[in-house]
Amino acid sequence: MNAPTTISIADYERAKNDWPTPDARYLRSDIPEPPSLPLEDVFSPRWARWMRIAAEAKAAPPDYVMAAVMACCGSLIGNARWASPWHGWAEPPVLWAAAIGSPSSCKSPALDAVLGPLKAVERSMRAPWETSMADWRQRAEIAKLAETAWKDDVKAALKAGKKAPARPDGCDAGPEPKPVRLSVTDTTVEKLALIVGDQPRGTLLARDELAGWLSAMNRYSGGSDRPFWLESYGGRSYTVERMGRDSVYIGHLTVGVLGGIQPDKLRPLLTGNDDDGLLARLMPIWPNPAPVKRPDAVLDEAFIEDAMRMLLSLQMPIDEDGSVRPWFVPFSDDAKGLLDQFREDVRQWEGKAEGLLLSFVGKLPGLAVRISLVLAMMDYASGEAAEPAQISIAHFGRAAHFIESYLLPMARRAYADASVSTKDRSARNLVKLIISQEMRQFSTRDILRMDQKGFSTASELDTLIKILEEADVLRQAPSSSSPQGGRPAKVFLVNPALHGRKS
Repeated sequence: MNAPTTISIADYERAKNDWPTPDARYLRSDIPEPPSLPLEDVFSPRWARWMRIAAEAKAAPPDYVMAAVMACCGSLIGNARWASPWHGWAEPPVLWAAAIGSPSSCKSPALDAVLGPLKAVERSMRAPWETSMADWRQRAEIAKLAETAWKDDVKAALKAGKKAPARPDGCDAGPEPKPVRLSVTDTTVEKLALIVGDQPRGTLLARDELAGWLSAMNRYSGGSDRPFWLESYGGRSYTVERMGRDSVYIGHLTVGVLGGIQPDKLRPLLTGNDDDGLLARLMPIWPNPAPVKRPDAVLDEAFIEDAMRMLLSLQMPIDEDGSVRPWFVPFSDDAKGLLDQFREDVRQWEGKAEGLLLSFVGKLPGLAVRISLVLAMMDYASGEAAEPAQISIAHFGRAAHFIESYLLPMARRAYADASVSTKDRSARNLVKLIISQEMRQFSTRDILRMDQKGFSTASELDTLIKILEEADVLRQAPSSSSPQGGRPAKVFLVNPALHGRKS
């Protein structure tokens, strides 16, 4: 609805020179452009080529494929290898990645380029389990019969006043074989705890839409799933306890996360939750859509399946008490020196960040350590290097470059809305409305009739108008009585610079 005309377009155009320049904070786009993905600078040649071909095959940006590769490889390494810069600091290779984009951006096909081979590897590992499970069920039936016969013998012996016979070995079928679960899609914390408890390496949560996972964190009236997920990122020990169920203890809780989310669903999650660090653990990946292009090469799924099997071949050390634990990969001396320089850079970045971006930046040293391990093990998995005995300066240098040139600018893009105060965000939305409606002037009643979120009441609108007046975006027009008399409506003039590109 356009505002009533009280000033001619000609007068409006002539008034341009009478206005100061408006504050750019309320005119600029909220969302910065995405950075370019330094694929060949960060990843080995075989991996970089595979990711580009996979992206073309799925008509998607390579950014999404890269996110899926890193999250999947990190989860497959799991608790088999941790990176340790020095004594007292160790990081699991677990990575959380969120592919951000509209429904038409081909997020799901890009993620499936990696999740499909992951499921194929899991299926190939399921056949031996099915065989061993069939054998176990047979032993279990025999053991059940032996148990029943033994109990009958015990009863008969006790009734006859004789010594009860010892329980024979045949009553025990042994532990039930557990299936390998390389990924899960939708599961409760209790069920996931059982899955991870049965496979100490860890697993991957792969969700087509992460919004449901994030919004379901507080579904329990008496508790929250957020502590579980916060611990699953750090690989710490954890005990899951729920009313009416047995407790589940996990020595090293590690779960990778991968999924997609639409910008409109991400925005309320960024601005509507307390900052407990959970969202800041996600690597936000939000590229522009890929150009329309016919694939030039055939996607080699055997390459990534073989690489996944190489990572799964990594064994976990066994302690004297029989428990398994991670093998810690140390940093070389020059890699430690580069890590120190990187931590100094992070301190400077923190001074220029706030809100969720500040929380994300604060986690970058640990993230860089994780990524350096994942990159080193990916080189090994592709057959381009031996298994690393330490994290070299080249490994960490690639990780640091990836973060500084790509992940940090991408986080600034993703967290742009969350880094703006609620009032400033509403003021920007009001400016967007003014521009979209081509308003050169308006009354407060005109805006209130539109019933827009953030300025649907007179008090909310008055606050925003004062902000925009101080920003030289608006100016109150001279008051004049209406023909019917009574209190005149407040009319505000719009700085012509807002419509400069349309005049």
